[in-house]
Amino acid sequence: MIIALAPMEGLVDDVMRDVLTAVGGIDWCVTEFIRVTDTLLPPRTFKRIGSELMHGARTRAGTPVRVQLLGSDPACLADNAARAAELGAPVVDLNFGCPAKSVNRHRGGAVLLQEPELLRQIMAEVRRAVPLHIPVTAKMRIGYSDTDLALDCARALAESGAAELVVHARTKTDGYRPPAYWEWIARIRQEVAVPVIANGEIWSAADYLRCRAISGCDNVMLGRGLISMPDLAWQIRAAVAGRAVVPLGWEALLPMLLAFYRAVVAKTSVPQHCPGRLKQWLMYLRRNYPQAGELHQQLRRENHVPTVMAALEQLCRQHREAA
Repeated sequence: MIIALAPMEGLVDDVMRDVLTAVGGIDWCVTEFIRVTDTLLPPRTFKRIGSELMHGARTRAGTPVRVQLLGSDPACLADNAARAAELGAPVVDLNFGCPAKSVNRHRGGAVLLQEPELLRQIMAEVRRAVPLHIPVTAKMRIGYSDTDLALDCARALAESGAAELVVHARTKTDGYRPPAYWEWIARIRQEVAVPVIANGEIWSAADYLRCRAISGCDNVMLGRGLISMPDLAWQIRAAVAGRAVVPLGWEALLPMLLAFYRAVVAKTSVPQHCPGRLKQWLMYLRRNYPQAGELHQQLRRENHVPTVMAALEQLCRQHREAA
């Protein structure tokens, strides 16, 4: 069983990857997409988005980090994929799943699912440009506005060199609205000869077991579910093994929040943006932690970095002293 951390633009950056992989249970993760247009990007662009490239392409916990590219120009994607490989990417991933309007307007992400032959050309060009020992993979949705081309797209990618497909079981039009159509992952698995990883609407170990039963996939990629429950990978592994597991408590999560916020402050050049990153995570966490909702409410109007830092530090002290 493989459990991967999904690339989520504006959320799962190197700081979040570092914090979540420290919890453990994650086999590998993927950078936010690196947008490729018509130029060969400089090494600093790759290292800015995937800072782990400067440390053996691993997080501090030792979890491998793949590099994801997004674009529509086969030759330019191939050149940039080769550069990613030169910089130490253990795997190059291609994004055909991003539903953002701003991305799709510029012929990136899920909009390309309307052009299976272009997917085939992109994958073939990238595969030729990257050394054979480095896998090239792809992440796709089951369609743009409908599923008519889902199987064609999956076959095009698999037949032109993809070593693996991650399938988000919704169309671009579906966005992130439930449900996820896991039965489509099962259909794609029947059509391709490469491993398929299921993605979409897995919030709990019970969701994983249902997804596995419907899709036939043991391997999964977790996105929002892992953000809202940082030990979800361990909970899934325990459920599969038939073991009981004690979920990560709020007291254990508080030091993670503080470490995350400190790292965000150290990294971000515009201080007023930092509290927003913390609040963003708290919004996800409140699904499973009522205390996260209370903390978000407390900090909702606060944008002063030291004040937010002091509130977190005080909360951690209070819980340490109470323990």
